Amino acid sequence: MLETLPHDSEAYTEGLEMAGNVLYESTGRSGASSVRAGPTGKPPKARVALPVPLFGEGVTVLGRTLWQLTWRNRIAIERDATTLAELRRVPYPDDGWGMCFQQSAQRLVTSDGSARLTFRDPVTLAKTGEVTVTDGGRPVTGLNELECVGPAVYANVFPTDRIVRIDPVTSAVTAIIDASGLLAADEAVPGSTLNGIAAVPGTDQFLVTGKFWPRMFRVVFVPAS
Repeated sequence: MLETLPHDSEAYTEGLEMAGNVLYESTGRSGASSVRAGPTGKPPKARVALPVPLFGEGVTVLGRTLWQLTWRNRIAIERDATTLAELRRVPYPDDGWGMCFQQSAQRLVTSDGSARLTFRDPVTLAKTGEVTVTDGGRPVTGLNELECVGPAVYANVFPTDRIVRIDPVTSAVTAIIDASGLLAADEAVPGSTLNGIAAVPGTDQFLVTGKFWPRMFRVVFVPAS
């Protein structure tokens, strides 16, 4: 762990991503969902609440715009990346969980809480393919918040303290990150689940947090000793 940063303990974190120097966070729960943007470790400069009954989920940035998923509302929302203003809504017939943009393949990668990753067109969100993620031949269910880093996809495994690194070509898990112990036991409340991975651009570092966590951690993933 490199640094401990403050995090809104009332945020039910569903999506986390950095673009340039801006940290984006999407939060869930109907009546408490939002999307936020601002400098790391400081109050957001922009924040937009989602109207009831929308339940915010994963978020990813594509240049001047971003996508925000909803859980079971069957829509995805495209927003202005600077103001977070809503630009349009697109039908999304699946459960929305995690989302990231894979630059090398020019595609979105999404999760739905199963062992499946679905690839989508970044403009229309139409499905272009899918894989079932396995570790040692066994499906890895509970794939939640996603982060695309080069050819790899990192995924929180809900509701555990594990993050898996996935090769989306072979669909195999190539590393397992144990994030237990980051949050002190006396800081946990009901629902305090690890969820939120954001690669820090231009570095090998990541920001990691969770639902209702009062802290965010800047870390580097290293081999176990």
